[in-house]
Amino acid sequence: MVTTDTRPLDEAPLPRTLDDVPGWFWPIDQQLFAWLLDRQSAAETRGDLLELGSYLGRSAILIGRHLRAGETFTVCDLFDSEAPDGENAAEMTMSYRRTLTRTAFERNYLAFHSELPVIVQAPTSVLGDGRIATGSCRFVHIDASHLYEHVAVDIRTAKAALGPDGIVVLDDFRSPHTPGVAAATWEAVFQQDLRPICVTPEKLYGTWGDPEPTQQALVELDGDAEDCHLDIDMVAGRRLIRLSGRGVAKLLPAEQQKSAPPGPTPAASSHSRAQRPSPARRLAHDLLPPLAVRAARKLRAKASA
Repeated sequence: MVTTDTRPLDEAPLPRTLDDVPGWFWPIDQQLFAWLLDRQSAAETRGDLLELGSYLGRSAILIGRHLRAGETFTVCDLFDSEAPDGENAAEMTMSYRRTLTRTAFERNYLAFHSELPVIVQAPTSVLGDGRIATGSCRFVHIDASHLYEHVAVDIRTAKAALGPDGIVVLDDFRSPHTPGVAAATWEAVFQQDLRPICVTPEKLYGTWGDPEPTQQALVELDGDAEDCHLDIDMVAGRRLIRLSGRGVAKLLPAEQQKSAPPGPTPAASSHSRAQRPSPARRLAHDLLPPLAVRAARKLRAKASA
């Protein structure tokens, strides 16, 4: 979602919904963030929350809704500070410099929350100084630089920060304009034991713990969400869930749809629809966020055959 208000962001009307906050945090990922964080709460998984790169706060606002008593939410971003090197400065100038300010972030965040998160206005590399305790986090979102060298450092920071079965989310892992993110992401998978849980058109979700319980919970979400699909691939002998959906461009004004990431066309799923879910399963589906999935039921069909 990109704002069309031409006034300075510090002077624009206060956002009333998440869609009013400028940014590139699509509905499928909003739903998946909420589902994963709610699932951690239900399992009484304790730990802090960390976001590396926040732009104007769209994803931070959602993450902050899941902060519990005794936990800390830390946001690290350069905002309107100087970049640490020439390549990073060029990246900032091209994409963010005219709109990204700490004041705008704080203003947006406080429109939804009574208190700000802990803000570190600095390059994300400073988090390697020990201020984030080893194993202290349960959820880390990486959405800062697109440069390989910076993303590789951010991934190492996330690995150290996360506790057992903590979740890391990597943005822009396959966008055409961010090959550095792709390189750092798959390097972590094949050389640093990052285990993917699932992917959406924009983000990869992974863990250095066991991805199987979360994957199985995704698969067992019976029923379909409108325009959303779940498929399962095998990558290097491991299961990887792909979540996709249409309608991304509909979120943008017509004049901006050309630059929007294209919504993927649903492919024919390899998972056939089985019998309607039981009342208990249907009730569970109704109570869950409208996660963008189609249930895969092959194992259950075999068991009942």
